[in-house]
Amino acid sequence: MKSITEFQKYKQSGIPISMITCYDYWSASIINKTDIDAVLVGDSVAMVMHGYKDTIAADVRMMALHISAVHKGLTDKLLIADFPFLAHRKGKKYALDAVEIFMKQGANAVKIEGGSPVADLIRYIVDSGIPVMGHLGLTPQSINLLGGFQIQGSSKEAADRIFTDAKRLEDAGCFAIVLEKIPSNLAKRITKSLSVPTIGIGAGKHTSGQILVLQDVLGLTMNFNPKYLRKYLNGIELITKALNSYNADVKKKKFPSSKESY
Repeated sequence: MKSITEFQKYKQSGIPISMITCYDYWSASIINKTDIDAVLVGDSVAMVMHGYKDTIAADVRMMALHISAVHKGLTDKLLIADFPFLAHRKGKKYALDAVEIFMKQGANAVKIEGGSPVADLIRYIVDSGIPVMGHLGLTPQSINLLGGFQIQGSSKEAADRIFTDAKRLEDAGCFAIVLEKIPSNLAKRITKSLSVPTIGIGAGKHTSGQILVLQDVLGLTMNFNPKYLRKYLNGIELITKALNSYNADVKKKKFPSSKESY
């Protein structure tokens, strides 16, 4: 997938969209050779790559660094960049300056968290010629207001609010909307009502596509086992075994061998 127009084609054809979050050149280079449809440089980089407890530590400078690195390795897929904490709440000029930085570093589109309160800004950015992906449900940048990484939209009132926000984001021009950690039936209702695709993470199987963090898929994150995550590799075990084998060969003077020496 190289264009946001393909998101709409997938939605119309009923083909699920696969997305992965990645943050650096080497992993982007690998993803570039896979069947994955699109890549998100997420603000979760603050947690996964920099060790912070949440995404709030991410800023425009941090995001730009990782967008640039991913872009260098991702030549054949769509690259979407997360707007970090408060970058879309400091006025139109600040937001557009951030968009400019991200696009010049190689992003093809941006993702913005929030519902109706940010709809006007999203419309402004879209009207400026920049594709925007929305994000509803669990919005990690609002974690202190939400009271933790909890499921959203469980009550009828909360579900109706998310549904209304989804329609508002569609009207604002979003080409797709991420639905995070909401009940499957709500995600299904939203997906059926929208003409643009939805991308789920912890939102069940009825969305137009799915997104997960690369390190989670590969089993490289310790003590992180949410219900929605399926690990396709035990990366920690494999890497640990490889490093211990290397250490053992060094200790026993089996590495380097004569073939590995000049």
